[in-house]
Amino acid sequence: MARWDPNARERLERAALDLFVRQGYDRTTVAEIAERAGLAKSTFFRHFADKREVLSGGDTLARLLADAVSAAPPAAGPLAAAGAALAAVGERAFTAERYETVRERQQVVAANPELTERELLKREALAAALTAALRERGAPEPAAVLAAELALLALRTALAAWTARPGQDFTALALAELAALRAAAAAL
Repeated sequence: MARWDPNARERLERAALDLFVRQGYDRTTVAEIAERAGLAKSTFFRHFADKREVLSGGDTLARLLADAVSAAPPAAGPLAAAGAALAAVGERAFTAERYETVRERQQVVAANPELTERELLKREALAAALTAALRERGAPEPAAVLAAELALLALRTALAAWTARPGQDFTALALAELAALRAAAAAL
């Protein structure tokens, strides 16, 4: 591919994941990622601060969650709006076409403490974005925080189940998990 071809960010992400899976995260350099993507090393650094960031997806997921909460029907309560956010994530980020990429990414992250730590920080950013979006809808602080945390727990559990077995519908898993968490919270 020519260096000026479009989709540089996506090409770098795919090249990085391929190399991380094949030779390991620690043994992969930024130069190798750029070369595999057919781009200059400087192009990598225009898109990412370091190689840890190439797997983070930026703030795409946080925006997707917040936008879906904002677009939820006005009568939807905090947990229903959070459920709408999970459905949006399932429809756009965790599709059958993306299954293998997501599964590989999860394996790379799980195998590297540095990436696992980064994943926890990302989760906190997702919680903040989701909580802020719920508060903007008028949810009081405790309800917004609780709905966001339950939604992210449902997301994490559904993601683990979805990546463990191909062919499942992520949205159905996530919404079922959210319903189970709601029932468990009500039983408290």
